[in-house]
Amino acid sequence: MVLFVVLVFVPPFWPRQLSFVGIPLAVVGAAGFVWSARSLGKSLTPYPRPRSEGVLVETGPYRFVRHPIYVAGLLFFGGVGLSSSLPATLGALALGALWWRKATIEEAHLVARFPEYEDYRRRVRRRI
Repeated sequence: MVLFVVLVFVPPFWPRQLSFVGIPLAVVGAAGFVWSARSLGKSLTPYPRPRSEGVLVETGPYRFVRHPIYVAGLLFFGGVGLSSSLPATLGALALGALWWRKATIEEAHLVARFPEYEDYRRRVRRRI
């Protein structure tokens, strides 16, 4: 992600009109990240909310997609990329490919840890 920040300042830059698309995408992505993190029980304040470990979360955005934090990240970084430069947009796409692979690996661990994950996976078809 540090590389992404550098890519924001590398030309060629997008026309300013793409900011009208990119900025709203980034805002939606940031909001989606907050919603997803809070659904997991992760507090975004210095005072953590208790949440029992070992619980499969199926509420909030997890009702619609199995890895909503990755979706939110793609929207955020894609929006920032569209608001800045072609290399940043390509960096967002590379992050997407990396997160797709990471989600595949995570799902193998989730299947092993939660017996009910297979049912959840059948109900919620979209991974990312």
